[in-house]
Amino acid sequence: MPRDRLLTDVMLYWLTATAGSSARHYWEAAHPPRPPRGGRLTTPTGVAVFGADTARPVRRLAERDNTIVHWSEFDRGGHFAAMEEPGLFTDDVRAFFRRFRSSPRFHDTPDRMSTAS
Repeated sequence: MPRDRLLTDVMLYWLTATAGSSARHYWEAAHPPRPPRGGRLTTPTGVAVFGADTARPVRRLAERDNTIVHWSEFDRGGHFAAMEEPGLFTDDVRAFFRRFRSSPRFHDTPDRMSTAS
């Protein structure tokens, strides 16, 4: 990865003061929530597995405690998939959330990011 690209990514976290919230994922992974008594977590969950990532989830285990409604596997991209493969990442996030959209305005154009007013 070119140094300028890496520095740009780091600066985005620094200047927007979002480094802490982006690191929350690592804390939560080290302290996973326990499923509610009597069942799995009911929050609809999407998983994207990128080929070069070192931590690859096991679908059977993920489905045991979570409500997996979207599972994608890609042959490229890694831990920083949003930066490494932005097109794949964006298309997958959109595919996951498409099922939850209630407003027809979201479907006007493929890259529309605003909500209905």
